[in-house]
Amino acid sequence: MALIRSLIVIFTLAVFGIATVPAQSAEPVKLRVVWYVVPFAVTPVLFMKPELMTHVGKTYNIELVHLASGSSFPTALAAGEVDIGPISALPMATSIQNAHMDDLRLIADEYEDGVEGWYSGQFVVLKDSPIQKIEDLKGKVVANLGVGSSGDMAMRFMLRQHGLEAKRDYTTLEASPGNMPAMLLANKVELINTTGLTSRAQNVIDNTRVLFDRRQAFGGPTQEATVVSRAGFLEKNRAAVVDYLEDYFRAMRWFYDPKNHDEAIKTVSAFNKAPEKQFDWMFTSGDEYRDPNGMPNMQGLQKSIDVLAEFGLIKTGLDISKYTDFSLVKEATARIK
Repeated sequence: MALIRSLIVIFTLAVFGIATVPAQSAEPVKLRVVWYVVPFAVTPVLFMKPELMTHVGKTYNIELVHLASGSSFPTALAAGEVDIGPISALPMATSIQNAHMDDLRLIADEYEDGVEGWYSGQFVVLKDSPIQKIEDLKGKVVANLGVGSSGDMAMRFMLRQHGLEAKRDYTTLEASPGNMPAMLLANKVELINTTGLTSRAQNVIDNTRVLFDRRQAFGGPTQEATVVSRAGFLEKNRAAVVDYLEDYFRAMRWFYDPKNHDEAIKTVSAFNKAPEKQFDWMFTSGDEYRDPNGMPNMQGLQKSIDVLAEFGLIKTGLDISKYTDFSLVKEATARIK
């Protein structure tokens, strides 16, 4: 418990000015919900709009738990220290296969990459780089996120389709998204993976060009993160979780409504304590896609799982559809008018 407390920052209802309402027949269920980084995770921003939340303080209270990275989430979930949170393909698969968390349940969409008409993560080179096609990366050094991340898988998969294999034909350096542009500009690497945030940095806009994106690599959209919990927790607290999902997706629809865009960006800016112009692409088609009904792209998720298996990062034969329960989000979104 001491370890996990060192990793988290707890946002109480008081931070957001949400007043609790005495329960009619029972105390509200406490839901410990994980988030990582805004703008990729939007949960803490959504709950800065208490007027959109119908059930907070009545059937549930929310404790927003900040983890430094997604790799610590499965451990916290297995230990019963958190209840709900977003997870990507690799930790999802290893939690099931290696940690034997057979009760892991995918319950809703977090966000997707490469949906037609929406943003897809870009792989860029310098404008004056001699790299004109993917084959030109042979013998070069590239930068990417950690092994097994969606960016890593997209890069490996795309380069393999052009005859290039990691270690044999090119060298990969791991780096954080924020550090990659500087590495590229300093000619320490020839290719970097940008995100919705870093691709809009002025030094990236001025000095780079896109070689390919994740949608091109995978041949279609992918499920970048999915909301998960555990079957026992869901069975015990089903009504509260459905109410939480109703509030979450009601707020999500509000944030994506164009008429609310200015206020939505002000809210993100206030949360991050950064200028609004850094986030004006959020909640538009320039952002990652988030399904308004909370349904993940299961075909895209299975594709990611299959690619992980192809590269030997997980065991083969994982049918991720066996670990889903979308009945809660379907009930929740059906209520939203």
